Formats: sequence, C-alpha cells, structure tokens
Amino acid sequence: MQAYLKELKAWLDSQREVPLEEMTAFFTQRLDGYDEHMLAHGWDHYRVLAQHVPEDAQTLLDLGCGTGLELKPLWQRLPDIQVTGIDLTRSMLDALEHRYAGKPLRTVCGDYFTLELGDATYDVVLTFESLHHFPAERKLPLYRKIRRALKPGGRFVYGDYFARSPEEQELLASECARRRAEENIPEDVFVHFDTPLTAEVEKKLLEQAGFALMDDIRLDDSTHILLLEAR
Repeated sequence: MQAYLKELKAWLDSQREVPLEEMTAFFTQRLDGYDEHMLAHGWDHYRVLAQHVPEDAQTLLDLGCGTGLELKPLWQRLPDIQVTGIDLTRSMLDALEHRYAGKPLRTVCGDYFTLELGDATYDVVLTFESLHHFPAERKLPLYRKIRRALKPGGRFVYGDYFARSPEEQELLASECARRRAEENIPEDVFVHFDTPLTAEVEKKLLEQAGFALMDDIRLDDSTHILLLEAR
C-alpha cells in the first residue's frame, strides 16, 4: 500500500498544472476510442456486472450509462428487459442509441443527482464506474433516491472502483479541492477528477440510505460490485 500511495502522489505531482476538465467536455472529446479504452482495462467486468441482474427483472435504470458497454451482455441474457439510461453527455447517448437501435431502450440526457427517478418504478438500478467522481455528501441523497426508485425488494447493482485506503481517499479529495480552488471552479460544476471513497465508507452510506448488502464481489485490487437490496 505504501508503494502504491507513493506512485499515486508522484502521478498527482506530475499533473499539478494540468487544468481540470468539465465532465461532459472530457467525455465528448474522448468519444472516439472510449469503448476500446474501457474494454482494454476490464472487458470482463461488464459481463460479470450483467450476470448479477436477476433473471425475472423487467425494468432497469442505468445511471451514467455512457455508450452502454454493460448492455450488450445484459440483453444477451435478458433480451426483453426495458432499460432507461441516464447520462450527462449527449454524444455518448447518441452512440448508445445508434448501437442499440431497436432495443427496448429509453435515454435521458441529464444529471442523475437532480433528475426525478420515480417511486417504485424499477426492478433493478445499475451503475458502473460513474460514481467515483463524487463526494459522500452528494452520494447519500442519491442513494436514498435510488432506493425510492426501486420496487420493494429491488436490487442495486453498483460496480465501481474504490479507494484502497482512507489515505488514498483523503489524498484524492484534498487534491481535487485544491485544484478547484486554484481554478475557481464552483462546486456545482462537474469535473473529471476521480475522488473514490473506500468500500467501507460506501457501505455505510448505502446502509444509511436503506439498503442491505447482499454481496461484495472483488473484480481486482480496487474494483468491486456491491449487490444491494432495497429494504
């Protein structure tokens, strides 16, 4: 862990003068090559994620869906499942809609922190590698909203990478805050800078929001799939 933190600090020092990028601009500029990059760094993760959607699920909400890499293995298993995908970046949703033309898909371009998600609407809510950009104070209200959006006993399939230690969590949060302050970026502007929480902190937030942890599946040193049930 000490060697990992040393490498992380060195990398952060090398990036000190690189301006932060607004979230939608970051992904729009990198749309070409995005899928290849993501699949190269964990192609099997999307298949594993899709495997944990229950067989009897009929409706699914995908938060931060991007170009929908997780939806191909999902529809291979469950071809009739109705999917609603939410993402901030219009160009990524355009790519998603083109890829899955004719599939039972509805997309919404917007901010899942402020959008209404409904009450007892979905059998499953799924997200993968989207929430590691946000602090705990934003996540807890969102998790409560996700719980309300799920039908009783519904499942939250939460895949992401998490900080490996409290030191990593604090290091990244403080560096993001420093750079925001230096660049005069308001807190309500989303930027592409990873500030993952530890899995332990995430689990406590999810419990506070009304979820029961069913399983914690480790995909690699930092990537987990948390399977949660709405209580």
